[in-house]
Amino acid sequence: MTNPSADHQTDPPSVGSDSSNPDPGGSGSGALAQTPLDSWHREHGGKMVPFAGYEMPIQYGSQRDQPGGIVAEHQACRTKAALFDVSHMGRLRFDGDQAAEFLDHVLTRRVSDLPIGGVRYSMVCNAEGGVLDDVLISNVETPSQRQYYLLVVNASNRAKILEWFTPLLADFPSVTMSDRTELTAMIAVQGPMAMDVCKRLFHFDPSRLKNYQARITDQFKKPVIVSRTGYTGEDGLELIVRAEEANRVWENLMLVGREAGFIAAGLGARDTLRMEAGMPLYGHELDEKTDPLSVGLSFAVNLKGRSFIGSESLQRIRDAGPSRVRIGLLPEGKRPAREGSDVLDATGRKIGVVTSGGPSPTLGVPIAMAMVEAGSAKDTEFQIDIRGRSTPARLTPLPFYKRS
Repeated sequence: MTNPSADHQTDPPSVGSDSSNPDPGGSGSGALAQTPLDSWHREHGGKMVPFAGYEMPIQYGSQRDQPGGIVAEHQACRTKAALFDVSHMGRLRFDGDQAAEFLDHVLTRRVSDLPIGGVRYSMVCNAEGGVLDDVLISNVETPSQRQYYLLVVNASNRAKILEWFTPLLADFPSVTMSDRTELTAMIAVQGPMAMDVCKRLFHFDPSRLKNYQARITDQFKKPVIVSRTGYTGEDGLELIVRAEEANRVWENLMLVGREAGFIAAGLGARDTLRMEAGMPLYGHELDEKTDPLSVGLSFAVNLKGRSFIGSESLQRIRDAGPSRVRIGLLPEGKRPAREGSDVLDATGRKIGVVTSGGPSPTLGVPIAMAMVEAGSAKDTEFQIDIRGRSTPARLTPLPFYKRS
């Protein structure tokens, strides 16, 4: 997303906070869950940490004669491809002839005109326009031509979104919502070589999918949802398979990608990659007190001709202009600015706060995203309070990194 500081190798800047909900499934036990790929991670040197109610690999040791660690995994994704276990993400299915109508009511992005095979990035907002979660909504069709919608939500917000949706469904009696998270696994294959290699696994060429398109196919006669989506800034695929098929599909991906140098990557590299790509992370850039327009996500808010939960508040914010906005900063020197660091103007007045920050393995410099007063967003001089020391920082466009 230099050689990062030693603490970044084991404690990336944004990974820990998403574990605030230790029981995403709502069981009340508080015990950490495991993904279907848990045993593979442990057998291959994965360093497991608590994350959003799951035990997840933050990084691995050396793989295939390549050095281990967050930086190596990050660079593999930027230059070859990396595999990420993202099974902790929630997967909610919606069936019924009112499903599109219900989703139009609760999502900021229009769903009623989403074609079969389409995928859209959207938000679930409260009445004030604050973000309850950022999500991906897909309109998929089975080989038997049964159509349904699939909503992928953040792991830490799964229980909250289920609780939010349940009473709202009373007004849409034909809609059935089912939580498919524990029945399935989700694998991301990201990197410039992902498409060429993955085409060997399926009965169709996944590169024929456009960005934000999905289809159901099979892998050795077992169903798999393939979507051209990701969270790294690279091209790639996200696969949803049955839980019992996860290890076989993962091993097949590693096998076909051996010559291309595919390796497994953990949460640490996933975070540095998304930060370089300027992608917001819930609990950092997004929360229930922050609206999507302030974060620069107006493309994911369709207000014209629509009424949904939060639309009136969002319209007022759009008309008046956000009071805070998200910006990208490049701190001077080698010390990274971490989440919570104060952002100051040239006079030393606090105007905002860093929401995500750390070393950029690709650029070789520290990077940071911050929410600041809208009136100061175009200033040329900023300072960041990094552990009590005022450090000059330069405004830079987002994203920090964009693939060629």
